[in-house]
Amino acid sequence: MTAEKTQWLQIAFKLKGSVVTAIYRRVLGCGIFGVFVSLLYYFKLPVSQPILESVISSIVLGLLLVFRTNTAYERFWEGRKSWGKIVNDVRNLARQIWVSVEEITPEDRHKKIAILRLLVAFAVATKLHLRGEGVNTELEELMPISKYLTLKTMNNPPLEVAFWIGDYLQLQYNRNCINSYQLTGIQELLNSLVDSLGACERILKTPIPLAYAIHLKQLLLLYCLLLPFQLVHNLGWWTGPIVALISFTLFGIEAIGLEIENPFGYDANDLPLDTICNTMKRNIEDLISLTPSVHSYANKRIPSQESGV
Repeated sequence: MTAEKTQWLQIAFKLKGSVVTAIYRRVLGCGIFGVFVSLLYYFKLPVSQPILESVISSIVLGLLLVFRTNTAYERFWEGRKSWGKIVNDVRNLARQIWVSVEEITPEDRHKKIAILRLLVAFAVATKLHLRGEGVNTELEELMPISKYLTLKTMNNPPLEVAFWIGDYLQLQYNRNCINSYQLTGIQELLNSLVDSLGACERILKTPIPLAYAIHLKQLLLLYCLLLPFQLVHNLGWWTGPIVALISFTLFGIEAIGLEIENPFGYDANDLPLDTICNTMKRNIEDLISLTPSVHSYANKRIPSQESGV
């Protein structure tokens, strides 16, 4: 129980991952303005205006902030679901390709391994694509150099990787290494991967409407600037600290929404895409270390010899 309390306090005072660094200037500005209003009130100037309380309703502003945060979190959660689906589809695709595609020659095993690594390359290419980064050495180790150089010229690298995987599957069907039912099932998983890519692109390229963002910021600023005039009569010199505390709460909620609306970057509150991709890579390498009990080229020769062919 003591350890839990200690961890709670550590998180409460943790700066990395918080929005304090993003909003502290605004909070200090509002606090200083509150002190300035207190100073004017001290010199008997008519700055106390409780009537201003009705200018912007706290309920209206609160609803706007809640809507802003919920909208941003919905984008964050949709991004997480899309990446969870990518992980599941990559695992299912790898398992089905590894077990279902028959190996006629020893070279077929190497081609299957290359395709399984291309599944990881799809996830890595999607990560880089969403971050607006070019093809880098992280992909080079997952594919032949010819494919890597081709990928560097593509506008949408993950889509090209999906094309290579689909082309391999069609070739195996033409070679009678998989049947039509297996091809259909595996192609559906590949289509699901591309659908997840499209869902992430939709999140990335559909920002919060600018007019809404501007209006919310204007209301926040107006509310925090009018607040000292409402509180100074009752709080006196405490007006500045209390205004700073209230503005910290409001600006913080707005900043959290801004922080999580694009979940594909490097910020502490973004999705751990590097970790997710590394996990998929380990899963695929573990799968490659296993030997299917059927459909290997060695096992395929046995019934042929027994049948006298």
